[in-house]
This record gives sequence, structure tokens and C-alpha cells, in this order.
Amino acid sequence: MKQVVQNYKSGELAVLDVPVPGCKPGGVLVRSAFSLISTGTELMKVSEAGMSMLGKARSRPDQVAKVMQSVATNGVPATYRKVIGKLDSYTPLGYSLCGVVEQVGAGIDDVKVGDLVACAGNEHALHAELNWVPKNLYAPVPDGLAPRHAAFGTVGSIAMQGVRQGESRLGEVALVIGLGLIGQLVVQLLAASGVRVVGVDPDPVRCELAERLGAAACGDPASAAVETAVAELTGGHGVDQVYLAAGGGSNQPVELAARLCRDRGRVVDIGKCRLDLPWNAYYEKELDVRFSRSYGPGRYDPSYELEGRDYPIGYVRWTERRNLACFLDLVARGSVDVEPLVSHVADFDDAVETYQRLKDGDLKAVAVLFRYPEQAGESEGVAATAVAVPAVNVKRGPVRAAKTPVRLAFVGAGNYATSMLLPHLAQRDGVELSTVVTTTALSAANAQRKFGFAEATTDLDAVLGDKSIDAVFVVTRHSSHAELTRRALLAGKTVFVEKPLALTEDELTGVLAAVEESGNDRLQVGFNRRFAPLLQEARKRFGARTGPANLRYLVNAGRLQHGSWYLQQGTEGSRFAGEGGHFIDTASWLLDADPVSVYAVATSGNDDLQVVLRYPDGSTATISYVTTGPAGFPKETLDLVADGKALRLDDFVRASLFVDGGVGRKRWVSSRLPKARDKGQNAELAAFIKAVRTGGPMPVPLQSLVATTTATLAVQTGLAAGALVTLAGAR
Repeated sequence: MKQVVQNYKSGELAVLDVPVPGCKPGGVLVRSAFSLISTGTELMKVSEAGMSMLGKARSRPDQVAKVMQSVATNGVPATYRKVIGKLDSYTPLGYSLCGVVEQVGAGIDDVKVGDLVACAGNEHALHAELNWVPKNLYAPVPDGLAPRHAAFGTVGSIAMQGVRQGESRLGEVALVIGLGLIGQLVVQLLAASGVRVVGVDPDPVRCELAERLGAAACGDPASAAVETAVAELTGGHGVDQVYLAAGGGSNQPVELAARLCRDRGRVVDIGKCRLDLPWNAYYEKELDVRFSRSYGPGRYDPSYELEGRDYPIGYVRWTERRNLACFLDLVARGSVDVEPLVSHVADFDDAVETYQRLKDGDLKAVAVLFRYPEQAGESEGVAATAVAVPAVNVKRGPVRAAKTPVRLAFVGAGNYATSMLLPHLAQRDGVELSTVVTTTALSAANAQRKFGFAEATTDLDAVLGDKSIDAVFVVTRHSSHAELTRRALLAGKTVFVEKPLALTEDELTGVLAAVEESGNDRLQVGFNRRFAPLLQEARKRFGARTGPANLRYLVNAGRLQHGSWYLQQGTEGSRFAGEGGHFIDTASWLLDADPVSVYAVATSGNDDLQVVLRYPDGSTATISYVTTGPAGFPKETLDLVADGKALRLDDFVRASLFVDGGVGRKRWVSSRLPKARDKGQNAELAAFIKAVRTGGPMPVPLQSLVATTTATLAVQTGLAAGALVTLAGAR
């Protein structure tokens, strides 16, 4: 088998062929699926190995003391040989992984061959294809938890033990200094416990990530913003706990901790930072300084770790293994989200190059995963998972043509509804805005005043029970779309729901179950771009094609403002889950087919995505969804190339068509639109109202809406699995 090793004397990193470990009693043999690089602990070890002998000595004074003791006992020559022998040997790297049980040792009855387990330990959860892991250093992975997420188990346990040492209580305020991998997890664990968190890190990207994952505020340690946030959250008293998750030789973290901690507060050291405590500051506040020992009770105890002797739960509630199992459960239930922390996934064979890139600073990362051969093979052509595209089989009930005027109800009246939909409907002939429903009375009253709704209410049931209402618009936050759509369909209404239709496969299944139960398939999702006049004309001029096409769609999505509900990924889904359906639908409409596979890769935090869609005739569409571009750059640019023709769309302002027959020859260029960009909302609404009024077909077939939604959801599935996702049953 292969294993990542390092020579501490020379600093050499290598992937070596080594013997497969035996499966001893009291443990299991685990074949790795994903292992996690700790960009703090492991890179510190890698960096130390590259130092001179003097540098190594300075960085490890504890080891120097042991050497001096050996010199006193055994003499210089014997000590020299011992030290050089130890330095000039290969040592392993890694301590956090997820894999499949391949063999079960004697005395093990809680797992079986084929089970997925998360493993811990710098001697047992190594970057290696196979590891023997004793009983108290593994935990079964809950159903539904992706292997790449379970690989975070050990570092999650480290963060959890630190939080336990802080004894945080509901309603308290905590300061987390250092927003690397451990710090980001501490932020989430505290937020999940009802603690308000302020984060500190000099890297603005890490600060932004922590805020997205639950921190109330974050900032540079040198800025006044952090002190201001602490003062506002604590009424000027200071934080209840400080968690030191920073490394390096600066004493700034412990000084900042003393300054911002309240009287008799707690300071917990989780990382390995300099602890030159300013005596006066700590004495005057009587601060309680605590250390967090790795994964929890049992660590460094051979009888616990190697011999499998557990501590009675009545005496030690949270051991290493119990912390590991608890963290896995939190991730499985969505209370902690590790996917935004994945900066890079590398094939195991590329381990040496990956470490070198991290060391040199070429790869900026919070967390990096190694993907092992079986997993890597899947991403190169064999699907890691297949997602079924639900078939729409409905015994359609009679379709009733609406009387004139068509009576509409709106559920939700937020920015999009009031700026992009209602202005097109308020003055449309043959349309009556009957009722607006919101959760707050004032927003309903405002919408009624601005757009002339006959009624404003907060009673959804009354609207769904009103037989005079022909169609319902669902324009609420993403997390409520599927349930509101389901209820409206069951009530017999024609439904227009803004994207996304659903955030999970279960939500989509629920909507289709309502269609089947009611016989009502009168549904439209707000995929408006296919209705844009400029894109309609460009597609018509491009004409039919005979061969496969290549489509490139660049979406310069931009950054969201702090506090935007789009950042609430735990409840509202990722940005791409909310918005990506627009671009997949546009690509599928241009290619006149539904995708059959999805492959996605992401940058740190999953904000910037590359999504590759494959279609039945071999066509491909690549959607680049980026949030880091300049604000002045166009939001959407699209290129479609096939059969010697190339269509270009420039942000719904201008389109052009290039054809063979001469260098640089242009066949058609649209005039620049005189008004604001028209992305098709008006034409989409006209088509929807016509379908409601006449009882004719909906503007977009329901199967297409389902296929687009399934493909959008498959992006997150593919990111979690690190591999291609096939869309089983796709047309």
C-alpha cells in the first residue's frame, strides 16, 4: 500500500510503498476514502523539517532538553547516534480520516466489514491507503453523512473539546482568536450552542467565512472593529470566554484575550501559540486560563487508546470517542457545516505536490482533503453516485380556463416581487391583483398600497381556500418554496414559484407527490432568462444544429452584503442552490435537452464554482459561478459554439453571431438595448398569464422544471462526494 511520509532530517516528503498493517485484536483495518490535512499542525511539522539543525532545536526546546538529559546519562557519542538515527527516519503524517472497514479484529462487535467509520490518531489515522485503528479511536459514520465530511471528525473533536473546556452557556459571548480550520469549527460549535461569537483573524477572507458560518462579527486584531463589536454585544463588560486557536510566535493573542475578556472570564488555549501571559492583566481580572488537550479525555492514555478500556460515562461524560461520535452527529444533522471549509481536494498520488504548494503559499487553504484511488476513479468517469430525475406521471384533472380578469394572489412581497414581478403585473390588462399574503401585517399593507391589491392579509389558508383566485405566486425565502408550492397545488391553484423550486430531493419529491395526488400539474418556476427577447432572437438566428455544442456561461455573481439572508446556508441553502437553476435552465433551453450528468468543483468556501453539465448528444455546458470578480464587470456572459457557428451574449445588452466563411466575419450583431437589461420577466409573466387564462400548456414543461431542479441539487451532491453525479432517468 501507499503512505505519505517525511524525513525529519532532510525535510523530504514522499509517498512510499509500505507493507499493509495487520488487523490486530481490539481494532479494525480501514481502507481510506478521504483523509484531512490539518493545515496548522501538519504544516508546522513540515516547515520544521525544512529547517537547519539549529532551527529545529530552537523550534523544539522540549526535545533539546531531552537530548541534554541523554548526554548527561549516556554521553555525547551515544546520544548523537540516537538523535541522528531518529531524525534520519521516515515518520508518518495525518491524523483525521474516513474510510471503510475492510477487516474486523477479535473483540470488535460494534462495526462490520463494509461499514463507514471516522478515525482519529496520529499513529492510526494516517495519510495511508490502509490503517489499523483501535476501538476507541474510531466511530461509525451516521447514515447520509458524506465520507469527505466525516473525514473532519478528529479536528472537529479537537474544536469540541476546546468548547467544552470553556464551559460556554446559552446567551454568553465568546471571542475566537484565529480563524483557521479549528477556529472556524469552534465558531460553529459555539453558535450552535446559543453563544454569540466574535472572531479575530488578519485574513479578511477567513473573517467573511466565519461570519457566514455563524459569527456575529469578525475583524483584524489590529482594528477597532473587534473591540467595538465586543463592547456592543457585552454592554462593555467583555466576553465570557476567549478561545486561542492561533499559532505562531506572536504574543498578541494572549494580550488581546486579557483586554477583551470580562472579569473572571475564561481563556482556553486550543492551538499552539505563545503564552507569555501579561501578569498584571491576568491577575487583575483573575482570568481562568485553561488548556484543551487534543480530542478529549483518553488522549495519550495507552490503556484507553490502545487497549480499548473505556472510561465510565458516569465519571467521564465526554471521551475522545464520544466527542468524535458527537461531532459526526452534529454534521449529519446540519448543525455544523464543514463543506464551506473545504478549500481543495487532491488525489492521494499528488500528496507531495499538495504539501509543497501549501508550504510555499501557492495553495491558500483552510482545509485540504486527500481523495484515495477508489474515490478518484469515480470522478474520472465512474459516477460516485446516481441521482434519479423523478418522472412526472400524473393523471391530469380537468383544466379550467380562467375568467377575465385573471385573479392573482401573492405569497410574499419582498424586493424581487416588488421590483421585478409586480410592476409588470400591476398595469397588465385582464389581470386583477386580488390578495397579498405576508408574515408581517405592515409589509402586506405596503404592497397593497403600492400595487393596488384588493386585500392584504397574513392568513394563507384563507387565500388557498378562496375559489375565486386563479393563480398563486410564491415569492418568499427559499426554504419555504417547496412547502408553499405543495399546499397551493393541493388547493387546485396554478402556481408560479420563484427559483428554487426545492432545496432538497425530499422537498422536490413532496412537490411531485402533491402533483400526483391532486392531478394538478399547473406549475411554473421563475426561470426567466429563456424568455429574454435578446436571447430569444439570438437563438433563432443561430438556427438548428447537427453536432454537439459547447456552451460557456460566466456568472459574475459578486459578493453579498453582510447580513443578507442569502448567507444563511443552514436554512436557505447555498447561493448556487438558490440561483443556479437560472443558468442550468438557460443552458438546457439553448441546447434543447436536459442534462444527464453533473460534475462540480469549488474554491474555498464553495462560493466560486465550476459546474460541467453533459447532455445526451455529447454537448457540454460549463457554468462558472464566481463571487470574487470586480463589480464593474458584466454579470452574465455566454458563448455557444457548434457547427462552425458561435453565439455570444453580453449581459443581456448585446448579442452577436459569428459563422465560418471568412476570418472574423460577423453574420449578425444586435443593436445595443436603449433601456435597462431585459432578462425576460415581462415575457415570462405574459406567457404564464396566457396559460392561466386559456387553460393551455404551461410555458415550460414540468419535466424540464424537475430536471433543472434535480441538476441544481446534484451540484451540492457532487461537491460532497468529490465526483461526477449521473442523473438517472434523464431524457
